[in-house]
Amino acid sequence: MNDPIIEKLYGTAAGRFFMKLGIQLGVPKLIAGYLRSPISKHRIPRYIRKNGISMEEFPQEHYPSFAAFFARQKSRSYADMEASHLISPCDGLLSVYSVQPDSSFSIKGTRYTLNMLLQDPTHKEEYCGGLCLVFRLTATDYHHYIFVDDGTIGKTHFIEGQLHSVQPAACQVFPVYRLNRRKWNLLDTVNFGPIIQVEVGAVAVGGIVIEQENCRISRGSEMGHFELCGSTIVLLLQKGRADLLPEYAELMDSEKEHRVRLGCCIGKIPAATDSFCI
Repeated sequence: MNDPIIEKLYGTAAGRFFMKLGIQLGVPKLIAGYLRSPISKHRIPRYIRKNGISMEEFPQEHYPSFAAFFARQKSRSYADMEASHLISPCDGLLSVYSVQPDSSFSIKGTRYTLNMLLQDPTHKEEYCGGLCLVFRLTATDYHHYIFVDDGTIGKTHFIEGQLHSVQPAACQVFPVYRLNRRKWNLLDTVNFGPIIQVEVGAVAVGGIVIEQENCRISRGSEMGHFELCGSTIVLLLQKGRADLLPEYAELMDSEKEHRVRLGCCIGKIPAATDSFCI
């Protein structure tokens, strides 16, 4: 479901004009500055009530700014540790797309290629026939994300870009996954082979924070977090590396979304027959 303000901005010609003008004038940076300041604290209680956010898992009670509240961290987070299970890196709404032989995939009616997404032609053929998993984080979601398997992480690649919304109304008008600010890493995982993970910023997002690079990684440990607004994580898996659970497999190329939780199983290694968490 789209936010009514986003619907008006992206759903009308006048809205798109003022939205583009605001981006050019640096309004997102002004909003980010305000949300990082102490005067934004008064927004926190209303935000919690409006989005029905439970604060039971968060040890801190008082936050110096709205940005500090948004980036809040749980005392602990759950992750399915069964090696044969593919887990979700975050809370969010999952949609599933197939990577075509020409390394392209369609998201919300817009066709993308790996080169568009990564601005790097190195991997354009390695993921043909594979999976493109899109996790859209909403206002109610926990905005920290974890590693989906043991292995190693390479260099963080940063692509400077704009700050469009990632809600469906925006994706239907603009190729936001090509335009927006994003970071990506190659994860060389033990059980699912090479996985490309892309974090896409949105609206007033002031940063995509990645905690580690060029080192060994562990399933379930924190990889990073988003600041200030809803964002998206994209996972690219090579052909034959994982079978999705039926409720997620049926999403393939349908534009439908399914709620997932950080650390819970969404698929398995094809040869595995173990039971998995749902």
